[in-house]
Amino acid sequence: MVVEIAPRIVVDEAVRFGTPVIKGTRIDVATIVGHLAAGDSVEDVMQEYHLAREDVLAALAYAASLLSGEEIRPAE
Repeated sequence: MVVEIAPRIVVDEAVRFGTPVIKGTRIDVATIVGHLAAGDSVEDVMQEYHLAREDVLAALAYAASLLSGEEIRPAE
């Protein structure tokens, strides 16, 4: 069963073990964000994985939404 968890981002147990991917692809969000973090441009990622700009930006937006709810507490 495919579930859209964010715009352009879906999970499906049959695709990449249920990790978030770009809808209609097997390209996971972590791969996209990892390439951008390593210094690849949006255009590089688009070309490498045959994605639209909106797909790459959706991956970034999804990652940002996950981090916005993260709370880190110092160890005592």
